[in-house]
Amino acid sequence: MSNKRVFFFVLLFFISVFFMELGRGQNDRRTEVNVGAVTDVGTTYSEVAMLCINLSLTDFYSTRPQFQTRLVVNVGDSRNDVVGAAAAALELIKNKQVKAILGPWTSMQAHFLIEIGQKTQVPVVSYSATSPFLTSLRSPYFFRATFEDSSQVNAIKAIIKLFGWREVVPVYIDNTFGEGIMPRLTDALQEINVRIPYRSVIALNATDDEISVELLKMMTMPTRVFIVHMYSSLASRVFIKAKEIGLMRPGYVWILTNGVTDDLSSISEMGIEAMEGVLGVKTYIQKSKALNQFKSRWRKRFPRKELSVYGLWAYDATTALAIAIEEAGTNNLTFSNADPRRNLLQTLSRVQFKGLGGDFGFINGQLQPSVFEIINVVGNGERSIGFWTEENGIVKKIDQQPRSMSALSTWKDHLKHIIWPGEAESAPKGWEIPTNGKKLRIGVPKRTGYTDLVKVTRDPITNSTLVTGFCIDFFEAVIRAMPYDVSYEFIPFEKRDGKAAGNYNDLVHQVFLGRYDAVVGDTTILANRSSYVDFTLPFIKSGVGLIVPMDDLVKRDHFSFLKPLSWRLWVTSFVFFFFIGFTVWVVEHRVNPEFQGPKRYQASTIFWFAFSTMVFAPRERVFTFGARILVITWYFIVLVLTQSYTASLASLLTTQQLNPTITSMSSLIERGERVGYQRTSFIFGKLKEAGFSPSTLVPFDTSEECDEFLRNGPENGGISAAFLEIPYLRLFLGQYCNTYKMVEEPLNVDGFGFVFPIGSPLVADVSRAILKVAESPKAMELQRAWFKKKEESCPDPVTSPDPNPYVTSRQLGVDSFRLLFIGVFVICIIILGKFTFCFLTKTEWNDSYIKRVEKCSCSSKQQTVHNSSQATQPDDNH
Repeated sequence: MSNKRVFFFVLLFFISVFFMELGRGQNDRRTEVNVGAVTDVGTTYSEVAMLCINLSLTDFYSTRPQFQTRLVVNVGDSRNDVVGAAAAALELIKNKQVKAILGPWTSMQAHFLIEIGQKTQVPVVSYSATSPFLTSLRSPYFFRATFEDSSQVNAIKAIIKLFGWREVVPVYIDNTFGEGIMPRLTDALQEINVRIPYRSVIALNATDDEISVELLKMMTMPTRVFIVHMYSSLASRVFIKAKEIGLMRPGYVWILTNGVTDDLSSISEMGIEAMEGVLGVKTYIQKSKALNQFKSRWRKRFPRKELSVYGLWAYDATTALAIAIEEAGTNNLTFSNADPRRNLLQTLSRVQFKGLGGDFGFINGQLQPSVFEIINVVGNGERSIGFWTEENGIVKKIDQQPRSMSALSTWKDHLKHIIWPGEAESAPKGWEIPTNGKKLRIGVPKRTGYTDLVKVTRDPITNSTLVTGFCIDFFEAVIRAMPYDVSYEFIPFEKRDGKAAGNYNDLVHQVFLGRYDAVVGDTTILANRSSYVDFTLPFIKSGVGLIVPMDDLVKRDHFSFLKPLSWRLWVTSFVFFFFIGFTVWVVEHRVNPEFQGPKRYQASTIFWFAFSTMVFAPRERVFTFGARILVITWYFIVLVLTQSYTASLASLLTTQQLNPTITSMSSLIERGERVGYQRTSFIFGKLKEAGFSPSTLVPFDTSEECDEFLRNGPENGGISAAFLEIPYLRLFLGQYCNTYKMVEEPLNVDGFGFVFPIGSPLVADVSRAILKVAESPKAMELQRAWFKKKEESCPDPVTSPDPNPYVTSRQLGVDSFRLLFIGVFVICIIILGKFTFCFLTKTEWNDSYIKRVEKCSCSSKQQTVHNSSQATQPDDNH
């Protein structure tokens, strides 16, 4: 039994020796392939990268022992220099005959190495050169195993758009790395109408004083959003100085590119503290089991070295190169007469695997990111606040469904809580007037008329300029409503002699030329002006009104008392007076002693009774039923007639019935009338476009001059009508409302607005402040103060659009009382008909009502007694 055990162990030993020798023979047949690694030897980032390269090769071949190739890394020291990198690459290619080069570290060094690789047909695989300028070289021998800097501009654009910032200032290093991102960044910001008013360029070797000078220059500018793209070492110095100067106070926004955020771990504690509240776009590394295991091994083996994303890319780039060389084969590494399908360039382009940094695969010679992480520097480190994805934009979590950018959504719907610089409670507005910067130069028009809107005067003693008026007071109220302080000074648009330097188009053009930062005054918002300047929302309604003189329709003279009634109504009334009197006499004279007597007496009674009904006081009593019905009806008609006459006469004598001489602009054009317009106004051009001949257009400056032209009329060198903008019209009619009238508003304009340069962030803030003031009692207070009526009898043409209401007057005619006259006429005919019938048939006029009345008994007896008493009184006195 023991002999068998010995034999088994001896056999096992020989088998082991056999396989060891067999493996050694196979190893001897494996091909070593020299590759170069150009790096800045002695630097921290170089040591981390080289450690990751060696670990990559160890891990790769330990899991793939069957591969026939083995990469041998030969290090070339670039000595932190462009020329040094080129020299190291040439030495590796010439002396070591390397088949590919990993590195170099910087984009400037990579530019030279790409040219060398192109000429020597040696691929260059860089894991840290990120400048977009390298892509423009279009070399098939350059592979970027990292993300191009311009790939993050869409994430930066999305952040700026989310917060609504309108201006940004890029702060970047003065080299190929810093400048490479600018073209794509500028284009991306222009897509969302964000301006870049200034670019701050800082040299790599800039002193602290030079950095301070540049930061102080930025501090005097209104823009408060800065995009920092530079090396982390320079960024640390910049932020330390920025905090000392005061650029990290509330209101400022700093956004870091991944050139800084991917290397935050290398920044000192003081630098991180200075970055408190800064936002950043960082390369997103997807979590995986392999990555966690690698980080765990790294911390155990190299506890004092911080693993960076560039180390992960160096690891994956080495793995990709090992796979490509194995697939290409040693026979095709010279690239002479090689099969394209097995060419190293082709195999590198086809390499795809799951690396430590995520999915690895070259597209057009470089990696293509689809996700970026958004961070907030807080305390001594960073905090993830969201992600940007190519498909969903900005989201709080990588697997979150995207939220729509609706009008009601805010940045809090897309990002987690943010700590802003200076621990600001709300998101910075991104733009404000610096209190230690220059004042806004605000141009104001120099007017000679309508100075209630804008008035420029000079103190004869101090020679200082004083600007007043409704527009000025409204602007100052708007500035007080702004969320930040704005320093400004008014500069009159005038010549040395004090006269206006041009019209309003010239004044607005000064903003486009940069001579004024804004224009405040009675400046109308027009389409042609908005092509080169920006207007705020209108702060007062405007438009162009047509003013014409008024004529009184009523001619007052000695016969004005006859004018309330037409002549036909006068005649009809008189005829009916006599007709009613005659009818009453006919039916009463046979039974009523007061209508009896001599013929002259009876005739006079008819006329007397007819006219006495006008004042409702006839002396004669009426006994018959029909006559009483007729008289009552006639009393009602007389009441209506007298009241209507009284009202019409009172209106005629006390109220002006004014009628405009012209009713529309088209009638002026057809008749070729002379019309007036405000000098220096846009109205002149609008009238010419409407069809007026320039020879018929007469300019004026003041209300008094306009009144004089209108009173003179076209026959005496004046005008038939005038065109005024609504604010001026209110002032004019407030002084001459009893003489002139606005008959129409033929031209529509948006109103008066404040003028700013195109893209100025002040436009949005001032517009919001205008809405606040317009909705407050302050707006009405200003209007009452400046648009007060010079004649208290003149109503405001805006609140009372028709200051001189007129109705086409017509005299009262028969048609107005036709029904009444017909009614009384029918009653008369019935009574006369009945009387005629009784007279012709010689029948008695039976009236039961009359029979129940004691005809004249009481009255006659009382009269006799009264006369008798008067006759006996003298005798009693005797």
